[in-house]
Amino acid sequence: MKSTFKSDLEKEKKLSILLDKYYSKYLKNYHFERIHDSAQQFQGIDVLFKQETSNKIFHIDEKAQLDYINESLPTFAFELLYLKNKSLRQGWLFDASKTTDFYALVTSIYEDEPAVFTSCQITFVNREKLINVLRKKGITQSSISKNYKYDSLPHGKIMFEGLNPRTEGYLYHSKNNKAEKPINLILRLNYLLESGIAKNLL
Repeated sequence: MKSTFKSDLEKEKKLSILLDKYYSKYLKNYHFERIHDSAQQFQGIDVLFKQETSNKIFHIDEKAQLDYINESLPTFAFELLYLKNKSLRQGWLFDASKTTDFYALVTSIYEDEPAVFTSCQITFVNREKLINVLRKKGITQSSISKNYKYDSLPHGKIMFEGLNPRTEGYLYHSKNNKAEKPINLILRLNYLLESGIAKNLL
């Protein structure tokens, strides 16, 4: 299994052109600035949104379904744990070093030719609200680490007591098909929207 990190970076650069067009067209009350500084990106900031009326600044972390081009999935994967250099690392969702205010989930990404993206759906997720809702359901970094021993987990879908797998979500361990072997929290987009955690751009 090879990591797709480099190819994903190239796709992300090309996708950002389309995203910037969407931000300019649909977010009339905000100025936005794309971040190129690697230190800020590592903190979970891809774009800064500045609200015109209040001058508030929001840190946006873009997460795109680049493995599912020309497909429309009802769910999104939030990273909990992954391997790097044979060492278990914390995923971005519960990472306290991240300063992300909102995730921009980019789904339903369509292209007419390879890496020429023509349309997508953007769903903004309030990170603080998401983490608070998950905490009430008993889903935290410590509860995941305590109840799910990484080395013994099988590949595939894992039920979590606090989540309805049909309407809300579940855990998924990509043990056999991804180099980083991540454990992700798979959440339904409709659940995020109906819970008031998220809003669609369009």
